Amino acid sequence: MKKRSAAMLSSILIATSMLAGCGGKNDNNAASHPASGTASTSASAGTASAPAETVTIKYYNWDNEIAEPHTKQLIEDFQSKNPGIKVESVSLVPGNSVESMKKLDVMMSSGEQVDVVLYSNIDETMARAAQGVLAPLNDLYQKDNVKPDDEYYINPKYNGNYYATMFTATDWLVMLNEDALKAAGLETPPYDWTWDDFRTYAKKLTKGEQFGSYFHTWGEYANPIAYAELKNPYLTADMQPAFNDPSFAYFFNLRKAMEQEDKSVKTYSDIVGGKLNYGTEFVNGKAAMILTGSFLIASLADKTKNPHTFKTVFAPMPRSSKDVEPGLTSLGASYVAIANNSKHKEEAYKFIRYMSTEDSARTDLSGWKKTDTKALLERLYGGNADLIDLPSLTAVLSDARLRTNATTDISASYQNQLKKVLENGYSGFILDNLSVEEAQKRMMEEADKIIKQNAK
Repeated sequence: MKKRSAAMLSSILIATSMLAGCGGKNDNNAASHPASGTASTSASAGTASAPAETVTIKYYNWDNEIAEPHTKQLIEDFQSKNPGIKVESVSLVPGNSVESMKKLDVMMSSGEQVDVVLYSNIDETMARAAQGVLAPLNDLYQKDNVKPDDEYYINPKYNGNYYATMFTATDWLVMLNEDALKAAGLETPPYDWTWDDFRTYAKKLTKGEQFGSYFHTWGEYANPIAYAELKNPYLTADMQPAFNDPSFAYFFNLRKAMEQEDKSVKTYSDIVGGKLNYGTEFVNGKAAMILTGSFLIASLADKTKNPHTFKTVFAPMPRSSKDVEPGLTSLGASYVAIANNSKHKEEAYKFIRYMSTEDSARTDLSGWKKTDTKALLERLYGGNADLIDLPSLTAVLSDARLRTNATTDISASYQNQLKKVLENGYSGFILDNLSVEEAQKRMMEEADKIIKQNAK
């Protein structure tokens, strides 16, 4: 990933993105940005008069009652500029990307009409690309004079082909309760803080029933350093397991110390046993500080569903040490792709280009490099100055140093399996009292089996 410009602001899924958190912004545990159209975007979308016959394409997603009106507006805007194309939005399992993908896989294998698909994270997208159910975009990009690496921050590639356009972006950052910060006599963390500093903040923010911080059960929380500072959180450049990287031992031990020594975070067993939601823990004031994706900002702004009185301030992801340049983050995203069996690939391409570059109906951050992020943030959250500290949010996400080391040049269709290895590895370490060396050894062995099985 190239360094972002100041005009860019930020997932996801990775999505979410994400399953729960990486599976989609509206999932139970949560993980989107298009920008104002340019001349080239308008050309891609097309403005010619309607042909004799209208083509109908089907767009599959997991829209809930909140997202649906925005998708409807986006489609109406697109159809007004492309009178020969009609888009039918189909929400498979509203609010649940994981179940939607399962249902969609069955539909695609049975031959039902599928044209455009929304995926909640890179792993889900890459898995379908490897299965051959998505259409390569190389020829369509070339015909449209589009260089995807100049357009989007992440471009899913498999065997040299592009398979999806980045729809939403999810930058991982730290959210802090401003009231708790003031009570502890702390300033908003600086851009160059470290995970050791994070631990210190958590200790000082712990007061009564309020924990200083909170770590959820996803792999992103088992070792966020791997997601921000490594090329791939699970694999090395030669496609071998990366779980012996020193960052895994460091972060496993950091979390354990915060839980058992500092008592500044809720225990992992309580989180699993209580099926806790990370967003609820923060909004309800039970955790003063939380590492999370930018997808949570929309929830903070929803005063009806998430009533609270404190203002949230923002800080970047901490770095692993002072030897690492500040500004590295984990970048999640959702993606739109074209089904390989679609009979209307050119029309589908026009739609995915439009939805990934148009800003008028957007409710989340964009994966398009040319978006006006600052303006988008002001539009989305400018009316919530009592709950969201827009200056600190803008400062974090528009800083020229903001970047990620992650690259799709190192990727595999089985990465969801490797993520589970990481989650199980941390669970064994913290619940079964494995040493960090034993946990890493198990993860390396399990990952090696998965890699060999998929090589057959």
